[in-house]
Amino acid sequence: MGKLSGKVAIVTGSAQGHGESAARLFAEEGARVVVSDVVDDLGERVAATIGDAAVYRHLDVSDEGAWQRVVDDTVARWGGLHVLVNNAGILEFGGLLDISADDYLRMVRVNQLGVFLGMRAVAPAMMASGGGSIVNIASVDALRGLNGVFAYSSTKWAVRGMSRCAAMELGHRGIRVNVVHPGGMDSPMNADHKDDFDLDRIFGVLPVPRLAQPDEIARLTAFLASDDSSYCTGGDFVADGGWTAGVREQNLPGLY
Repeated sequence: MGKLSGKVAIVTGSAQGHGESAARLFAEEGARVVVSDVVDDLGERVAATIGDAAVYRHLDVSDEGAWQRVVDDTVARWGGLHVLVNNAGILEFGGLLDISADDYLRMVRVNQLGVFLGMRAVAPAMMASGGGSIVNIASVDALRGLNGVFAYSSTKWAVRGMSRCAAMELGHRGIRVNVVHPGGMDSPMNADHKDDFDLDRIFGVLPVPRLAQPDEIARLTAFLASDDSSYCTGGDFVADGGWTAGVREQNLPGLY
């Protein structure tokens, strides 16, 4: 029996990257999975290759009505809903003095509003199913300040705050809410910027000197989705290669 046997999950932004890895791992662990995204061709491919345990549904996470349609369809198809992974997100670089209001609000709509709408939409179905687990994907940029990602970081700090409030409100109703904070990941989001930054240099100074692979983050996500984490709620779970612990200073003695 897999650790997610009998559970029904919605994973947003699961056409590629961490979301895809999470959807595949959830199915391997026994869950039935709604693969959701706005990139329909890739999302349909993911669901098709997973097989009968998955179905693809188009979902713009900033669309309140779309959320309700996906939740209603999920419950009608599989009889309940137990897990939501709010993974969909977008990243644009820009500091306080550089980013436009339109770009700022675009990230708010996907990264922040999308998480709020998702939690609100799934909660009644989870309560009717006997409880559940919501896993919100934030970032190490929600744990400390970083220049050049003003809007992105703002939305991820908001995810952290919303998750704690939701954990307080939903815990007595059988729903746990936790946050995963990935560091840099070998994903399409970072690949889009590989020509702008020397990623090997940036991540080479971490205690674990590399980018994470999506499946490494997916395993933490699966833990929080499963009953193995039954006493965890309102928590921050960091998978960042030690980034928030510190980086290696190359010019100090005694280093290897």
